[in-house]
Parts: sequence; structure tokens; C-alpha cells
Amino acid sequence: MLDAVTATTRVARDVRATVWTYLRLTKPRIVALLVITTIPAMIMAEGGLPSLWLMLATVVGGSVVAGGANAMNMYFDRDIDGLMLRTRGRPLPAGQVEPEKAAVFGMLMGATGFVFLDLGVNLLAACLTLGAFAFYVVVYTLLLKRTTPLNIVIGGAAGAMPPVIGWAAVTNELSVAALIMFAIVTAWTPPHFWALSINYSSDYKRAGVPMLPVVSGPAETRRQIFLYSLVLVGISLLLALWGGAGTIYLAAALVLGGGFVYYAARLWLSDSAKPAAALFRYSIVYLALLFSAIALDALVR
Repeated sequence: MLDAVTATTRVARDVRATVWTYLRLTKPRIVALLVITTIPAMIMAEGGLPSLWLMLATVVGGSVVAGGANAMNMYFDRDIDGLMLRTRGRPLPAGQVEPEKAAVFGMLMGATGFVFLDLGVNLLAACLTLGAFAFYVVVYTLLLKRTTPLNIVIGGAAGAMPPVIGWAAVTNELSVAALIMFAIVTAWTPPHFWALSINYSSDYKRAGVPMLPVVSGPAETRRQIFLYSLVLVGISLLLALWGGAGTIYLAAALVLGGGFVYYAARLWLSDSAKPAAALFRYSIVYLALLFSAIALDALVR
């Protein structure tokens, strides 16, 4: 009897470990950021709260496809992930899952999410999501990441698709507001990621990945971060000027944007690594609060 209980416990533990391993392949923290930009765009498109089913279906379908894209990214990057201290503990370089199984998992996730969105939301949202999957895996991971320091500038467009997808889920069309939200996240991505990469430049150098701090050095990276922060703030204001957002959003964009520029300027004027980490953390808070302001502005009008 005791042996049976022990065996059952061992099986349950192995199942939990396997589930957690495959969940880690999807990069759940990144997927959570995508959700943050999807729902406010849906609320703005609706001019209020969309149906609970539509929000749930859009978020679940989009998260499944995004998780599949992240798994494919881990599959193709397993060699360089093993060389970097920050990523060598990921499931593939750590030998926790076979590469072929990770690739099959990623493709199945992408296909399942596309079908779910097509049936549960609409074809436009499904196609936009699949396009983001292909762009992240093919354009960013396979074509750009190892060849140019512009990798994150161009490749960041894949992560900027969720608000467009959310808008399309509600309206079954695109709009100026959706494209401005896309531009906001696209402009946010380089300073967000470069702030992280400054502190991990030795990792990228070891792996042969031409991130900006490796190619141009930390001083030029800090300057570029500051310039991109100005571009980001300028683009964020367009949502109030041309995209239909109101005064609540405009006030939030000005205050939060001022904070972003402050952190970027502090980094530009410093040789320490601490301001880079501070900007990276603030950039996450900035994106979450900015899109929360989009939702709040739409709900109170």
C-alpha cells in the first residue's frame, strides 16, 4: 500500500514538473504583458466593456498563440541560450525537454490558438495573431536577432500587435487608434529591452548576438534609449490628438511620459548600471499604467 502511494506521489510530482516545464517554454511573464495591452484596446474600441466571452476568448486565443511563438523562439535560440547566464536555465539548454518536442508544442499552440480565435472571435483577429506569430519566429528570431543591432527595433513590432488584435476582435476592422497603440508599443520596446541588455551585454557578446550595447557600446545605447524615450512620449500623445482618447489618458500620458524621460535622462548621464535596471522596471509599470489609462478613459466617458 505504501509503495502504491509513493508511486502515485512520484507520478503526480513528475506531471507537475512536466507541466511547469512546458509552461516556462511559453514565457508567461511576456504573455502577461501582451494581455495588458489587449484588453484596454478592446475597451476603447467598444467604448465600454465588451462581452466577457469576447474578452476571454481574445485573451486566451492570443495568449496560446503568443506562448507558441515563445516556445518556437526557445527552440531556435537553444544554442545561444545555453551560452548566456540569464537564459541557460531555460528548459531546452537545461535539458528538461527535447528540442523536437518543444518545436511540436510551439507549432500546435500556434495552430490551436488560430483556430480558436477564428471560431470564437473573428477571422481578422485570428489572422493578425498568426501574422504576429510568424513575424516573431521568422523575422525576429531567424532573420534579425543574430544579424543586426536593429533586431529589437524591427522585431518589436510582433509584441506590438496585441492592441491591434484586441481592436479587431471588437470591431472586425482596423483604425487609426489601433495603429497608434501599435506604434506606442513598438517605440516602447527598444528602450525597454536595451535597458535590460546593458546589464547583460557580456551575455550577448558571449553568444554572438549583436545587441546595441555589444555593437555600439553602453554610451551610445544610453543615448539611443533617451532619444527613443522622446519618440515614445510623442507617439503616446497622438492617441489623444488623433486617436480619440480623452483628458484622463492625456494627463496620464504626460505624467508617465515625463517619468520615462526622467529615468532615461538619468541613465544617459550615468555610468552606473543601477539606472538601467531602474528604467527597465519603470518601463513595465509605464506600459501597464498607460494602457490602464486608455481603459479608464474609455469607461468614464
